[in-house]
Amino acid sequence: MNTLTVSPTPHARGKDSTQDIMLDVILALMPAAFAGVYFFGQRALAVMLVSVASAVIFELLYELIAKKKITVGDYSAVVTGMLLAFTLPSSTPFPMVVIGDFVAIVITKQLFGGLGQNFMNPALIGRAFLLAAFPSQITTWPAGRIDLFSAADTVTAATPLSTEYEGALPSLFEQFTGRMSDGAAIGGCIGETCAAALLLGGIYLLIRRVISWHIPAAYIVTLALMSFIPGKNPAYQGRPLLAVLSGGVMLGAIFMATDYTTSPTTKTGKLIYGVGCGVITGVIRLFGSYPEGVTYAILLMNVLTPLLDKWTRPKAFGEVKEK
Repeated sequence: MNTLTVSPTPHARGKDSTQDIMLDVILALMPAAFAGVYFFGQRALAVMLVSVASAVIFELLYELIAKKKITVGDYSAVVTGMLLAFTLPSSTPFPMVVIGDFVAIVITKQLFGGLGQNFMNPALIGRAFLLAAFPSQITTWPAGRIDLFSAADTVTAATPLSTEYEGALPSLFEQFTGRMSDGAAIGGCIGETCAAALLLGGIYLLIRRVISWHIPAAYIVTLALMSFIPGKNPAYQGRPLLAVLSGGVMLGAIFMATDYTTSPTTKTGKLIYGVGCGVITGVIRLFGSYPEGVTYAILLMNVLTPLLDKWTRPKAFGEVKEK
């Protein structure tokens, strides 16, 4: 008779550490970071550096003050700082960037126990706070510059999602590359305007198996289908690819919604989660006064993640429900 040895969880183990995973995410973000600097100039690079430095310093200071284990070496704070910077205009004042990182790292992450304990995405909470506290600065985008060596344009420009956008909407190719046919960059946040760069990073994460296809695919397909519903923005009716490539959908679907801590662990849960993100984003865009919706859609689904894990958890072998 064979002896069955039952060990404590986790029963499945891998060689990849948190540091390895975060390094993969940082590498995947590099194409979008380079595109942001190319389109919006040195100011975009400065915002990213300030955000990353603030996130790392806040995490280190909190852990020193609270006498907790120092975890800045896992690079999770670097990822949070980069993602927060990606969701901001390049014109964002540096003090606001620092405030956003404080909310993301100290309030959303550390006060709930640190990495793996936060129930919402820290970078998105930081952006949501800045959007509520400083709406005019966070929703005013500088026009991108014409080429790498020209000075940054200080004239503000509306994004294609804005109700104040004038002229013809960008073509699919322009949305994919982040550059208009006249050479000017599309207005938007630092890391969201070049879908090609974000897709390149997403492919890398899929190859490395850092993320799975379930959440991004469910999110994007659902939002594409939502574009066929009549709403307040007729320019996007029946144009699913344009709706998907506009705004922060690609950034949110690939890098934000797939966060390990705040997304479901089961495949079924991931699909439901992605569909929910797409539906909420579509409803906000179609019927709300706010033209984007990605931030709030992901945060709302973050709250439902524990329930999705509970509802879609596989039944244990031999388990019998109590009467």
